[in-house]
Amino acid sequence: MAEVVDLREAIAGTVNDGDAIALEGFTHLIPTAAGHEIIRQEKKDLTLIRMTPDLIYDQMIGMGCAKKLIFSWGGNPGVGSLHRFRDAVENGWPQPLEIEEHSHAGMANRYVAGASNLPFAVMRGYVGTDLPEVTKTIAPITCPFTGEELMAVPALRPDVAVIHAQQADRRGNVAIWGIVGIQKEAVMSARRAIVTVEEVVEEFEPRPFQVVLPSVAVDAISVVPYGAHPSYADGYYDRDNAFYEAWDPISRDREAFREWMEHHVLGTEDFAEHRRSIGEAALR
Repeated sequence: MAEVVDLREAIAGTVNDGDAIALEGFTHLIPTAAGHEIIRQEKKDLTLIRMTPDLIYDQMIGMGCAKKLIFSWGGNPGVGSLHRFRDAVENGWPQPLEIEEHSHAGMANRYVAGASNLPFAVMRGYVGTDLPEVTKTIAPITCPFTGEELMAVPALRPDVAVIHAQQADRRGNVAIWGIVGIQKEAVMSARRAIVTVEEVVEEFEPRPFQVVLPSVAVDAISVVPYGAHPSYADGYYDRDNAFYEAWDPISRDREAFREWMEHHVLGTEDFAEHRRSIGEAALR
């Protein structure tokens, strides 16, 4: 049953060194505040899982939190590369990073299998490609009914899933709307789950395509306004495009990156102070 707790307490009590963790969000509702708190608490040897790793994973990798990344696409959306991610893969800085690459469909099917408590998922998408030659978690399987050769991928079962949502109610249920990506399946597949939200309300208003996660699927809820910045939260705030653009030159340089993280993340108590430190303009 979900409890409403401070984010610092939620991360300390839920995320352990060596865990496999999924901070999911598909351009929308990216759990930046939670990622920053993981960095502040210096969590190590994490296996990071995400369909579309972007700035927050770039920061976590660059700060030495990760030993492995399981993903299907990585980049600074609309801008270019993730330079801390590239530096880790190409040069082993700040430490070597193992990668396990899938397609979007492969990752989504793996989450669904985990959420369904199944050992693996079956798909056609990898048949005839060379990805199985470089990704060990793809294997051929023969359909017992038709004899068709398909591909199997193991279920994803993160130790911890972390998402950001618009609202929670006082019973611990969580409401998400807009582009929901794979957040629901990530939470349902994980052993433990943290949700940061914009606010707690008495009752949810019905909305088109709204997803409601029951409180029994969530361990901790933390109220963090603007907790998805620089991504957006539908109905609350827009995407900060200038932040994404300004991140590129900072992340290219190791010293500039470390200085920015020391000042704006490690040097702040929480996400509210982080946002005050970067100001209303993009970055300095």
